[in-house]
Amino acid sequence: MLEQYNGLGYAARGRPSPYIWSGTDQYRSGKYVRDGVYDSNVVDSQPGCAGLLMAMMALDPTITFTGATITPAISVTTSPAEKRAAPSIANPAKGSIGAFIANIFNAVFRRNA
Repeated sequence: MLEQYNGLGYAARGRPSPYIWSGTDQYRSGKYVRDGVYDSNVVDSQPGCAGLLMAMMALDPTITFTGATITPAISVTTSPAEKRAAPSIANPAKGSIGAFIANIFNAVFRRNA
């Protein structure tokens, strides 16, 4: 539905939509730069809906499509002395766009204890 809302021009070209997939391993380049004008060399710098939804699901296990609970890659009870996991959507690298998005979601959705 998200792709349909944005337009099916990418699907008609057999290309992943940056509106959905930008910032994931499913998208490399290609973007409509204005109505009806497609440029295969342009890379969308905005995060796509799928990446944002995956980040939200990693931060809040109650957000699902199937009702299944997502177990975070790093427990919130992990002590600082424990070795951290390799960078991932649930544990983005410091200074990355993923860390920026995670910080925004943490600020917005932080629960009061």
